[in-house]
Amino acid sequence: MVSLISRRGLLLLPVFLLAGCNTVVMNPSGDIASQQGRLIVVSTLLMLLIIVPVIALTIWFAWRYRKNNTAARYEPDWDHSTQLELVIWGAPLLIIIALGLLTWISTHTLDPYRPLSRLDADRPIPADVKTLTVEVVALDWKWLFIYPEQGIATVNELAAPVDVPIRFKITSSTIMNSFFIPALAGQIYAMPGMQTSLNAVINKPGEFEGFSANYSGAGFSDMRFKFHGLSQENFDQWVQARKAASGHLNRPDYLQLEKPSEKEPVRYYGTVDKDLYHAILNRCIEPGQMCMDQMMSGHKMEQHHE
Repeated sequence: MVSLISRRGLLLLPVFLLAGCNTVVMNPSGDIASQQGRLIVVSTLLMLLIIVPVIALTIWFAWRYRKNNTAARYEPDWDHSTQLELVIWGAPLLIIIALGLLTWISTHTLDPYRPLSRLDADRPIPADVKTLTVEVVALDWKWLFIYPEQGIATVNELAAPVDVPIRFKITSSTIMNSFFIPALAGQIYAMPGMQTSLNAVINKPGEFEGFSANYSGAGFSDMRFKFHGLSQENFDQWVQARKAASGHLNRPDYLQLEKPSEKEPVRYYGTVDKDLYHAILNRCIEPGQMCMDQMMSGHKMEQHHE
């Protein structure tokens, strides 16, 4: 009896352990992440329509036609059933078609490069709301956030007003990383010399976790930051407080900042060079370096003249 209770307890142990998990991906605070969460649920349910009957029938057939069940019908010459073939092939085919349509629609409506058309399922974007632009740079091993319109920069801290569309421009200094705030939207890769984008909106105030979801070396596990969802008034105060910071981020300071370091604390810059992100993206921070976009435009002109 004790061993039976122990075995049942072991079977229930994963359920108790999973009860402590943070289900932020399935219960996020941003509209894009909410749509992605619903997509996961719908896709899983569609697949379970096939998986559950198959597993149940496998168990039933094994029990029904066990060796010692002499009551089961024995039909050694049976080899075909049109009705059964239609069910076996037709049902999975319908599920695959439904999943294909769902995937095609979702990849277009949830395209991270696509500007938002709504704040959530019940609210379109008001005409007077202006999109907030944030330039994101993945460093080794910390995050640099530049607010070009506000003229400030932060390290390992991000904030945005609630119900305001955000457009992230994302790049990296050296190697590939992945920008991921589970409560806001799905992960987007950050690559040196390239720019990726993410359009998203946070619908609830709060403090959320952000991190790199792509292993990038020794300091990867501490490459985390806090994302603050604030009311517009609190966001304006947050910007003013960062503007009051004495630090100025220019190219020489950035060259020091981009050197690999681990467990980097939060840092603020009250002002930042206007063309810093362009120089980071085009890999022309150091004096005398030609920017990649200038190099490419010159190469295209040469091809045109040829």
